[in-house]
Amino acid sequence: MEPISITGEHLTMEDVAAIAAGAPAELAPHAVEAMARSWQGVQTLLAEGAIAYGITTGFGAFKGRIIPQHEVAALQRNLVLSHAAGVGPPLDEMTARAALAVRANTLAMGYSGIRPQVVETLLALLNRGVIPVIPAYGSLGASGDLAPLAHMACVLIGAGEAVYQGERLPGAEALRRAGIEPVTLGAKEGLALINGTAVITALGALVTLRAENLIRAADIAGTLSLEALRGTPAAFDPRVHQVRPHPRQIDVAAYVRRLLDGSTFVRPFDPRDIQDAYSLRCIPQVHGAVSDTVSYARWSLEIELNAVTDNPLIFFDADGHPDVVSAGNFHAEPVGLALDYLKLGLTDLGNMSERRAARLVDESLNNGLPAFLTRYGGLESGWMIAQYTAAAVASQNKVLAHPATADTIPTSANTEDHVSMAAIAAHHARQVLENVETIIAIEWLLAAQGVDLRRDQLGRAARLGVGTGAAYRLLREHVPFLEHDAPLAPLIEQARALIVDGALVAAVADVV
Repeated sequence: MEPISITGEHLTMEDVAAIAAGAPAELAPHAVEAMARSWQGVQTLLAEGAIAYGITTGFGAFKGRIIPQHEVAALQRNLVLSHAAGVGPPLDEMTARAALAVRANTLAMGYSGIRPQVVETLLALLNRGVIPVIPAYGSLGASGDLAPLAHMACVLIGAGEAVYQGERLPGAEALRRAGIEPVTLGAKEGLALINGTAVITALGALVTLRAENLIRAADIAGTLSLEALRGTPAAFDPRVHQVRPHPRQIDVAAYVRRLLDGSTFVRPFDPRDIQDAYSLRCIPQVHGAVSDTVSYARWSLEIELNAVTDNPLIFFDADGHPDVVSAGNFHAEPVGLALDYLKLGLTDLGNMSERRAARLVDESLNNGLPAFLTRYGGLESGWMIAQYTAAAVASQNKVLAHPATADTIPTSANTEDHVSMAAIAAHHARQVLENVETIIAIEWLLAAQGVDLRRDQLGRAARLGVGTGAAYRLLREHVPFLEHDAPLAPLIEQARALIVDGALVAAVADVV
């Protein structure tokens, strides 16, 4: 694969996902120059005896403790070791790789006072498959992801732990086997490595990309449910959406119309049944609003990917003299709020899908389909418990949707008296996403079962829409019609896998 260039300015979420999946990365030449200048600025400040936070002082509440010049290197090593206080399961390999890439990119901008060689070693971990073991929990999202990134930085200096070629090893041994020399940190470098939002941003970027795919999968499953339930397409009339011009509502309605093109499963006008339940009729309004949350997350995260998020920062005046500025770009409130918004939107996407699933299995609501979508009701339970599972994870999402950024606990003797808790928002957004992927998979399975049973009523010549037909055929290539009771969990997981890997959206894109 062609290496992805780390410039500090042009990293996209798609780049992050590619690196997370194994693509190599390399520093752009101008990034090397910018970092070298910034590093030299730190040396100038040291030679002048300047007092600069985290360079010649302690950290946090120790900001007033002056560090002698002969101990500034020890200060940085001690910082990394002492801050490696994370707990919980390690981040998965893809997220860890994404975090390495994000951290390298922000350092490449050349405001952090770090040598190019240190960032090149960071990228060597990526390119040679040395994956730091980074415990998932411990970040407050202000002063950045201190604990998680300290575990990453430990491996750079030959401490901590890393996975190499499938084996969990001491950091020094992993470096040795990969042929990477450990780094001896200089002034400012430990702080530059750990003081930023790389883990939150990496998690958020990967979740947001999956959410973009999930939104389309929900549109498809919801539209197939409309056909299985013999719903009406009237609510998707373009005139309706033009007079309430939320752009993504308009987009979803247009997509549903394309999915339904040619369908004979939808019902013609019936004066005794002129409109459907909200979970069908309001797909554009709800899915469009959820899509807004995903779009906002992308907007915020793509700014954060190419932003300097540590402290202090090194600037230069008109005469080329370095000027060190202490501020707060490590505070993750912008991305924390975006991820809280995203998880709330995804939670409601799951809520609506679960309601369609419940309608499909309820003989009093499903417009003539057999109870629980089985021909042998009573003796067999059919898809009854699949809806229970959807309800269970939808309810879990309602707890996880509580905004993490609404909370703060002061730390460092009240020096850090307001924190974002954005890392919690990122972890919860991922869990909500995974739950909704399951809910949409269940709806897709139920809708396809309903379509088969509805075809018994309409005749074999009944046609699905051009888009929903592609979705139905893809599922039936992997999951057959459920004629008799069988374990449902493997079927749910198979459908979920087709959603997560993008196969469902791609199959429909080929025809719509």
